Amino acid sequence: MPSTNAPPGAIVVIDYGMGNLRSVWQALVRVADGRQVLVSSDPAMVSAAERVVFPGQGAMPDCMREIDQRGLRTAVLDAARNKPFLGICIGQQMLFEHSEEGDVPGLGVLAGAVRRFPPSRMFDAAGDKLKVPHMGWNEVHHTRDHALWNGIADGARFYFVHSYFVDPLAGDCAVGTTAYGIPFTSAVARDNIFAIQCHPEKSAVDGLALLANFVAWKP
Repeated sequence: MPSTNAPPGAIVVIDYGMGNLRSVWQALVRVADGRQVLVSSDPAMVSAAERVVFPGQGAMPDCMREIDQRGLRTAVLDAARNKPFLGICIGQQMLFEHSEEGDVPGLGVLAGAVRRFPPSRMFDAAGDKLKVPHMGWNEVHHTRDHALWNGIADGARFYFVHSYFVDPLAGDCAVGTTAYGIPFTSAVARDNIFAIQCHPEKSAVDGLALLANFVAWKP
């Protein structure tokens, strides 16, 4: 995973020390259409990128702490305002104002909160108890058209691993929903931002299609 100066057209995957980023990098390389894909924790590299991917795994308090300790907050906020920006998993959650996980503030790019699946409602249609974290394949239903859905069927299955979900204040930023005990917002978009709770890098053909759409996206 090279991490030299970002050339024109480069896609930078932000490394803030949380989770194995290799699968994200590998998936993006497969669909990058000749663009260089870099993984970097250097704020200057993030600022120089043409496109930015903000992935991650782990607990929200740890992720927010690492963003600040590595001096990445300003670069992430600037990228979320000014260039094609893809948030994945906790990279989606951190864009919101506050999380119930650890009772911590997020980056506040999008209005709303991150909430834990409510135990009292974690049952399937047959009345059997559902496990949290929500782990495995599940359907994502489109709530409105978006360029990143091109070629992906409504109800396509993606791979999830999470115990929390985003609850946007502005309903019009939701572009995808998923049901797990309750219906929850699984994808959001606004202007140059698209963010999704699932892991497209682990979601086979449809996940690669979403990443390819991001590479080609001109918001």
